Amino acid sequence: MTAILRQVETLRANGTLGQIVRFGISGGLSTLIYLAVYFPLVWWVWTDLAHAVYAVPPSFVVAVTAGYFLHSKWSFKGHGTREPGATQKIKFVAVQGSGVALNGLITWLGTAVLGYPAWAPVLPAIGVATVVTFILNRYLVFK
Repeated sequence: MTAILRQVETLRANGTLGQIVRFGISGGLSTLIYLAVYFPLVWWVWTDLAHAVYAVPPSFVVAVTAGYFLHSKWSFKGHGTREPGATQKIKFVAVQGSGVALNGLITWLGTAVLGYPAWAPVLPAIGVATVVTFILNRYLVFK
């Protein structure tokens, strides 16, 4: 327990804990935006469970757009540099692309392969994508 408390204090002291909390809040908002696009698409457009994965790309495009502004202006505020031009934005989109790939894979496995309802893979997909994209954003995009 002491080791965990020491690690938390280290994360707090170097600013990482604040980034994780802000990333979580921003990610929560981005997730709500994602779900606001995803669920109507799977309920009314791609109603066949095997096609639920088609709702992932448009949902991510909308959520990523909002997420860039949230993460660049708030989550990683005071961390690293902001590159002028398109370079940093391209890196951000590439990182989010890894999130799309993970999310799509988990959604496809859950619905098309395992036959779960469209809502079932949402939490595992978002959880895995969140961890991966935080690490990549911190060390690649907003370094």
